[in-house]
Amino acid sequence: MSELNIQQMLNGLCKAAEQRDGKAFASYFAEDGVYHDDFYGSFVGRERVAELINDWFYKDARALRWDMIEPALEAGRLYVRYVFSYNSTLPEAEGARAMFEGVSIMSLRDGKITDYREIINCGTAFVDMKFHPERIFKIFSRKASAMKEKPEVQPHLPSAGGMLHEPRAASRSN
Repeated sequence: MSELNIQQMLNGLCKAAEQRDGKAFASYFAEDGVYHDDFYGSFVGRERVAELINDWFYKDARALRWDMIEPALEAGRLYVRYVFSYNSTLPEAEGARAMFEGVSIMSLRDGKITDYREIINCGTAFVDMKFHPERIFKIFSRKASAMKEKPEVQPHLPSAGGMLHEPRAASRSN
């Protein structure tokens, strides 16, 4: 994909999400594409991805804005930093503007997204929405459990000896 095509896709994704147009958003995904949302789980196929945008994203949000910036493409994988915000309709938020910053990681095939996941800094939004510490703890406990299920995390867990191995030798650059 060219730089221009990547930017057009990213602008199209943002615009579709902001306009609550799940069908347009999902059109950037392969038929069997998967969107792994950090809060709502995995949505497989264009119909479900459209549902994520139309129903789930707007469940407790209004006036959504999404900016995808600084894309980097490497071997069919697109990394993009983003800023995402909305006016929260949750009662405790009192209409506050919730803001997130994160990185999208998209696998591409023939110019379509086959897999979308993200690494997100959601703590700032929780503060914006006035979440109580107990609620934040519950959310992050769920995230910690999910992270520990990932294969790439297994070597880091004490049960796998992740805390017991010798440190790697430091490399020197002269």
